[in-house]
Amino acid sequence: MSTDADASAPHPTSRRRLLKTAAATVGATAGLAFPAVVRAQAPVRWRVQTAAYAGTAGYTMFQKFCANIKELSEGKLQFQAFPPDAVVGTFEMFNAVKGGVLDAMHCFTTYWAGTMPVAAFLSSYPLALDRPDQWETWFYELGGLQIARKAFRAQNMYYVGPIQHDLNIIHSKVPIRSFEEFKGKRMRFPGGMIAEIFSQAGVSTVLLTGGEVYGALERGVIDAADFVGPAVNYNLRFGVVAKYIIMGPPSTPCLHQPVDLMDVTVNMARWTALPKHLQEVVTAATRQHSWDHYAYIQKENISAWEKYKTDGVQVIRLSEEDVQKFRRFAIPLWFKWAKKDPLTREAFASQLAFMRTVNVGYVPDSMLVDVDGKTKLTL
Repeated sequence: MSTDADASAPHPTSRRRLLKTAAATVGATAGLAFPAVVRAQAPVRWRVQTAAYAGTAGYTMFQKFCANIKELSEGKLQFQAFPPDAVVGTFEMFNAVKGGVLDAMHCFTTYWAGTMPVAAFLSSYPLALDRPDQWETWFYELGGLQIARKAFRAQNMYYVGPIQHDLNIIHSKVPIRSFEEFKGKRMRFPGGMIAEIFSQAGVSTVLLTGGEVYGALERGVIDAADFVGPAVNYNLRFGVVAKYIIMGPPSTPCLHQPVDLMDVTVNMARWTALPKHLQEVVTAATRQHSWDHYAYIQKENISAWEKYKTDGVQVIRLSEEDVQKFRRFAIPLWFKWAKKDPLTREAFASQLAFMRTVNVGYVPDSMLVDVDGKTKLTL
């Protein structure tokens, strides 16, 4: 017999048992409503491509997520896992899911900001909300999930939920010790608002997939590259070709994307065709995967930092003064991007209100001014 303490213990087996019980309950209920359909239906098989590269900690967890879907659905729904570029290129995944070439994707939401501006506010952005729990609060209690689903619905897709991942770090072939030393560098960034803030620092930004970064650094096509966190980047061997890692000070270890969220998004026709009890399985499994994915990568990061040290990779931390220099450009960019369309404005307005609450307190009135510090910023 399980006690209340057992049920709340954060052990993976306990969570799996709880989710499986919930899924079975939902399935049994659905079976009463659709007994013939549920019993006779052949397994539903979806082609799902990820942005996490094979051989990385992220891909290991993506494979476990796909296996968990099959287990929780008792084989009625099966995700066929594809690594990047297996079906389409990473930056082509949005249109592939929209058009039904892929059934679903497991990707970084910020990649789609050029097509869908609100995506810039569906993952962290420079010097704004910077903790995973803050993003969970925004998505699940402050209307963020509804905004994301509305945005993707207009693109013929269903946004299942965010996936907690990691902070991002910058790998560089040359030392960069201050805001001023970014000037003249050629660097990989994911585009959108993140690229724009570094452009303000004099950086020439380049859009590349994670799989293209190693070669670009090795050939000297770029001087530096932002990508994800230490463990995954170690798996991708960035430390071999770039002997410096650039981070913010301990108070702000990542200035530009401290909570780099992924998501699970499904072609709308595939989602609506899925029986409700299987939709519930996908939703519950995605929420579990989010935190399992996050915790596993944080654990892998611990050993990755030691490996970088052994390999002679130097971590350079920018100063608090550098943070303020970036902030001067970041806040006006928030407002610039927020005004791109009504849904983007809605997303940012709710995040700004959250950032201005007493328990967060990131943005006092004195910061809500233009680059010159003269004009008050408004939506």
